[in-house]
Amino acid sequence: MKLVVQIPALDEESTIADVIRGIPNDIAGITSTTILVIDDGSSDRTGEIARNEGALVIRHERRRGVGAAFRTGTQHSTELGADIIVTIDGDGQFNPKDISALIEPILSGNSDFVTASRFADKALIPVMPWIKKWGNNFMARLISTMVGSRFHDVSCGFRAYSRNAYLRLVLTGDFTYTHEVFLTLAYAGISIREVPLKVRGVREHGTSRVAPGVLRYGLRTGTIILRTYRDYKPLRFFSLIAFVLSAAAVCFFIFLMYIKITTGGFTPHKWAGFAAATLGGTALVVFLAGVVAEMLDRARISQEEALYRIRKLENEIRELKEKFRP
Repeated sequence: MKLVVQIPALDEESTIADVIRGIPNDIAGITSTTILVIDDGSSDRTGEIARNEGALVIRHERRRGVGAAFRTGTQHSTELGADIIVTIDGDGQFNPKDISALIEPILSGNSDFVTASRFADKALIPVMPWIKKWGNNFMARLISTMVGSRFHDVSCGFRAYSRNAYLRLVLTGDFTYTHEVFLTLAYAGISIREVPLKVRGVREHGTSRVAPGVLRYGLRTGTIILRTYRDYKPLRFFSLIAFVLSAAAVCFFIFLMYIKITTGGFTPHKWAGFAAATLGGTALVVFLAGVVAEMLDRARISQEEALYRIRKLENEIRELKEKFRP
């Protein structure tokens, strides 16, 4: 079993060496471990230090975001023939020694996607600002509602993916990837498990590169979540919008009828009738767009399944070439 440990890093020269050194060389069930650092346009010595510590370093010439770094890392991990991919941040908040516990459900065949959970065990909840705790809890409940299963932590970057899981990922978000991955794999029917682990709640050095501000993080993450939900559940997405528009149209219509009954005419509130008609017509158009999008979603499912099989076949061919290489 080949393990590739991906570390997305941006200006982490203070901690990257300790993270790499902390990754165990001997993990039960793993025959080889490769450390892959994705240097997302660092302006310090992050890449140089990682390379000196024996890591394979892939560099983005400019900062593209942790989501883009994850896609770059997954692409290279695929080319390396990884059976399991582990993602761990380069800031030292996660303990690399916990990798063995994180990948155990995959090695035992009980799960294909495992995420560390900071909140599943109350005894392990880290010390962090209350606003971040609230934000993490809100995101967990939102994603849980969207996928129909209860999860306690959907934002943690310490995760493990089997080959069956990571080959199915088709991601688009550059800013982050954590929630998009959860939705994508849940809707693909991949088994997901949380493993409670002790995590440092506050960075030892500097500020978060992904979430320096809760509002900005929430807005950008929310956009990615809505876009993913739209792509995988288009009829539900557009029907919800159509329902809101229809409800507003009904309210305006009721108001107009009230004016008609109480005054005997529509003046000076004819605008309510135009508003009701406009909103009702828009709701119908939006609903029909959802019907069309649902039809197109069948094509997307077929394309993603074909892409998965192509990736799997490429991996098998690569392994055969390595096996019979002189």
